[in-house]
Amino acid sequence: MKTLKKDFIKLYHTERGILILMIINLLLATTLFIFAVIRLNPSASVVKVGYGDIGGYRDGSWTDMFAFPLLAIIFGIFHNLLAVRIFHKRGGGMTKFFLLATTMLILGSFLVLIRLLGES
Repeated sequence: MKTLKKDFIKLYHTERGILILMIINLLLATTLFIFAVIRLNPSASVVKVGYGDIGGYRDGSWTDMFAFPLLAIIFGIFHNLLAVRIFHKRGGGMTKFFLLATTMLILGSFLVLIRLLGES
């Protein structure tokens, strides 16, 4: 825990771009979490939970949509902590790449969630 605190302080003083990317990821993940929780529809017996090229949209239970809030928690908290560890081990370039990839995953999750909700 002490090294995590030292790494955050070092990030603040040397790599503000990485810190800004971490804040953006946290805000996007929080938005994804709130949007996904609000859009859960427990009164619906069947919702669209996936898409396959061969079979089209797959039906399922509304509880299957808990994957999106779980992804938001993983992307928002655990990926930021992992980014600090990557910064400590590999440096700034790899950390920026990791955070940009996480941003793309969050935006992709938004896209999939919106498409599934549009078909329900």
